This record gives sequence, structure tokens and C-alpha cells, in this order.
Amino acid sequence: MTNRLASATSPYLLQHADNPVDWWEWGSGAFEEARRRDVPVLLSVGYAACHWCHVMAHESFEDDATAAYLNDHFVSIKVDREERPDVDAVYMNATTAMTGHGGWPMTCVLDHDGNPFFAGTYFPDQPRHGQPSFRQVLGAMVDAWDNRADDVRRVAANLRDHLRQPLAAAPAPVGRDIVERAVALLARDFDADRGGFGGAPKFPPSMVLSFLLREGSGPARDMAARTLEAMARGGIHDQLSGGFARYSVDADWVVPHFEKMLYDNALLLRANAEWGTDLGVWAAEGIADFLMTELRTTEGGFASALDADSEGAEGTYYVWTPAQLTAVLGPDDGPWAARWLGVTEAGTFEQGTSVLQLREDPDDLVRWFDVQRRLRAARGERERPARDDKVVAAWNGLAISGLCVAGTLLEQGSYVDAAVAAGELLWDVHVVDGRLRRVSRDGRVGAPAGVLEDHGCVASGFLDLLQATGDPVWLTRAEAVLDVALTHFTAGDGGFHDTADDAEALVARPRDPSDNASPSGTSAMVHALATHAALTGSGRHRDAAEAALASVAALCEKAPRFAGWSLAAAVPMLDGPEEVAVVGPPGPERDALALAARRRLGAVVVVADGESNAVPLLVGRVPVEGRPAAYVCRGFVCERPVTDPTQL
Repeated sequence: MTNRLASATSPYLLQHADNPVDWWEWGSGAFEEARRRDVPVLLSVGYAACHWCHVMAHESFEDDATAAYLNDHFVSIKVDREERPDVDAVYMNATTAMTGHGGWPMTCVLDHDGNPFFAGTYFPDQPRHGQPSFRQVLGAMVDAWDNRADDVRRVAANLRDHLRQPLAAAPAPVGRDIVERAVALLARDFDADRGGFGGAPKFPPSMVLSFLLREGSGPARDMAARTLEAMARGGIHDQLSGGFARYSVDADWVVPHFEKMLYDNALLLRANAEWGTDLGVWAAEGIADFLMTELRTTEGGFASALDADSEGAEGTYYVWTPAQLTAVLGPDDGPWAARWLGVTEAGTFEQGTSVLQLREDPDDLVRWFDVQRRLRAARGERERPARDDKVVAAWNGLAISGLCVAGTLLEQGSYVDAAVAAGELLWDVHVVDGRLRRVSRDGRVGAPAGVLEDHGCVASGFLDLLQATGDPVWLTRAEAVLDVALTHFTAGDGGFHDTADDAEALVARPRDPSDNASPSGTSAMVHALATHAALTGSGRHRDAAEAALASVAALCEKAPRFAGWSLAAAVPMLDGPEEVAVVGPPGPERDALALAARRRLGAVVVVADGESNAVPLLVGRVPVEGRPAAYVCRGFVCERPVTDPTQL
């Protein structure tokens, strides 16, 4: 037996297709049915790699009695937050307003117009630690709906009004003073002993790290380097196959929440490549290999995530005991590997198992690489975590950018080739009738419209493809995506809404300029607009970038941990950014100039055989006496061309 979700494209919804709950997908039909039956709507939001989503599904949604109660008293809607970030954003705001915190699975109860009057996250099947059971919550909501209609209407109206409140902060220029204050505020929150910011749990501060690397002062680079090293050596980093887990449950980066998300790895790929130390290059190469071997889809895109669970439990694919190491490696290499990888008899995880760490470089790297290869092969025989194989436009845009940056800085052409394939998929499949769609799966595009972050991240990815390949088609495609964003997403104060003006109307039109685990739509647009302006000299795009950045000035100054990507865009905009055209015949000389230019973090760099009218930055740029030359410009005002990388 299956329910309505059997026809969904989302892997998360398909996980619930055989629940006894009579699930609906988000849409007007569900609310019409609730109105016809005069019952409230139960909204459940999660995603495929979410551990606690699985737990609540097993405890409640697969339980026949709970499902029967839901079917009798509610119309139940299941939403994949990664497919519908607009729906998730509206109701997450309601959840945090009511409870003071958010998370997934998210559980909301709505009236027939979509107004929430109750919200929470995970509820257990039995009362625990002062928390009511899910059945108790459902019973209370039915009682309120049937017997306290006035209370329901009052709470729903108050929450609706709260959700529709406009942003209060006034726009202001983001100058060097705000950038310096942001660094100082980050230093106050910095964990000098362990890296990162704040205490447990610790999420990878990838966008903040990119900002600190670009800002470039001693304190900023020290914070970035300490954090990148601690993460690379910790359990949050897969020491066998590369890639990073979603976050660490402790302050020492030892025990991760084991799901691996595309957006985290795309952003950390860029940050480690830009860091550029031996450890950073090793981490970046591992991330790129992970993306291309474990997340790449048949169509050339990148899947959303790997699950945290396998064999019915979290982390079992990744953890080891000393005995398991010895069984694979033998009596000599097993204990040696256990010492370097932090695998102990007591364990660092559950049931005496340990998460692999590499706190120091092993004393024999040849031996280490052999041990790593053998452990990776043995782990490959275990039951693998499930993969959420939907392709999300925004996250693929981030992956394209990360692969382009890493491919050019590390001189790995295969990374750029993979980025090109993903870019072609986005253009061929995700752009429908000139408008960007959010998701696809198996080469089939989904119905959800692209939101602001999709437009900003995809446009940035296309512009990075132009810089990595020199192919002007990517400039044309980026312009098309940005034109839609400027036409349909702009707000009156120079910022942006997260949904288009012709998108489905929700209880409130979401608008959140703060970065979370991935860039906000606004910060993504600042990057794309500023880069486009640097490549073309377009005043319209430069003005839009400055206005969008000004709309988040207060956030940059007061909460820089949630404005890292906006600040990363702001740094090169202070004096430019640097615009570098490298022209001349292909070969080592041109490659050396291009690499020197790209090591200037935040610079916009385009490389070509000679001048090109298709890319304005290349107009009039010619080799010098037949030799490759680099033109360094700001605002299209250029210095004399140079032919020596040290002069550049």
C-alpha cells in the first residue's frame, strides 16, 4: 500500500510513500480538503538525510494507531525543506517565534488559510524528559480546534501578523569600518583552543572562513587557519574518503552528525583551496574526489546529501574499533593506525567505537596512504548510507563555483570538466521557459520554482565557469538568470525577497538575508552581481550589488557569523574588485600569470588567447610583443600590462 507521495520526485517524500498516514504534498488541494472536512492541517517538514526525521517516522508515521488518528482528525502534508525552502522558511520562522528554537523534523498545525497556531520540532512516541508525546500533542490540537476556536483564531492571527512584519534595519554602506568591526566581533566569539566559533554543537563556518581569508589581516587569517586545520584533522572530516559531515556535536570537532551535505562540501572545497596550505590542498582534493565519486549523478549534476544512517543506526558506516582495524590491517599496521587515527578501546562514539581523526601527520606517509587505501576498501564492503539524489540548483551552483576555484588554483582540469557538466545540466534541465526551477531528479525537472538563492548561486557558478574556461556562453547564461532575479525578486529598500513576485503566495513572503548552513539568497546575489559588474563594467549590476549589500549592513556589523558570505563579497568591493585579464598564447607562461592572478582572493580573472568582444573585460586586451600579458584593472581602469608573474 502506498499513499499520494508515491508519485513525488523528492527522495524524502518517497521515503514516506508507504506510511499508513494519508499524506498530501503541499498544494491547494490539501487545504481544500481540510476546509471540506473542517479539520486542521498537520504540516511535517524534513529532509532525506535528517536523522531525527527518520526517528519520528519510525516511531509515529509508521505506527498504525497514530496514522489512523492523523487520518481521522487532520489533513497531513509532508514537505521536503530542500525542495520547498520557501515553505520551510515561513514555518520555521513561526516555530522559532513560538518555541525559541528551530530544527527538523518541524511540526506545525495550520488553519485552512495556512496560518500556523502551533509549532514544534521532534516529538517522541512516548512522553520523555518533560516533553509530551506526539499523540498528546495531536489530541491537544484537536481539542483546541473543536472546543477553543477563538483561541485558535487569535494565535493564528498573531503569528500571521508577526510573520508579515517587514525588516526593520535601514540600509547603510558596508565600508572598511564595518568589515573591521566584524573581524573584531568574530575574534570575541572565536575558540582559540579548538577553532571555530562558540561552543557545541559546531557547524562548519565556511562562509565566515572565506571572508576571513579575503580580509587577510593577521588575526583574520589566524582564525581561518586554526579552524580549517582543526576541522581537517577532526572527526567531522572523513579521513578515508574526504568530505565533511554536517556538524560536530562537540566543541572539539570529534563526533559529527554524520550526514554529508553538498552545500557544506562545496563551500569548504573553495575555502580549503583558497587557504592553499598542504593540509588545505589535501582537504580540498579529498572533497573534490568525494563530490565526483559519491555525489555525482549520471546526468552530471551533484546529489544533495548522503544519509547519516546505515544498518538502522547513525554513523555505523564510518566508525571503527581497534579490533576491526587489526582484522583489516593485521597485527602491525592495526595498532599503528589506531594510534594515529585516535581509535581507542573506550571509544569516542557509541558502543566502544571511535570516529577517525588525524590530529598529527603520521610518521610514515607511505605507510599511511597504504593503510588509508586498505581501510577505504574494507569500509566499502559495509552497508552504505542512502543518497538523496535530487539535484538542487543553488547547491549545484555552489559546487560549480567550488570546483572551478579549486580546479584553477590546484591546476586540476578534471574539476573544471565536472563543473562544466553540472552547468550544462542546470541550463538544459532546470531552465524552463526562461525561468529557473529548484530541483531535478534522474534528469527530470521538478515543479518547484527557483528561489533567490538558486538564482544567485547558479549565476555565480556560471560566472565562475566563464573565468575557468573562457567560454563566453556562460556570461550570456548568467545574465539571463540575473535579469530574472532583478525583475522578479527585488525589494523596495534595495534588497531582495526570497521568492519571486509571481510565485505561489504563502502566509508571508519570505525574506531572510542571514546566512545559515548555506548562503542566503541576498548574499549569493551580491556575489553574482558584483562579479558580473567586474566582468562587464555594468553600472546596473554594480549598483544592485551595492544596494543589496547595504540592505544587510546591520547584520554584517552586529552578527557577522550570519553574514559571512555578504562580508566575503564586501571585501573586494571596497577597492574594486580587482579585474584581471590574462591574454596570450596557451602555455606555461600564460598559466603562471593566471595562477598568480587567481591567488589574489576575490579577484575576477578571465583568461583568453586574445581580445574578445564577447567579454567586455577582454576588449582591447592583447599580448605584449607576442607574450602572454596580464591587465590589472579596477572599475575598468587598468594599469600597464605585465608579463612577469612576480610583477603581477
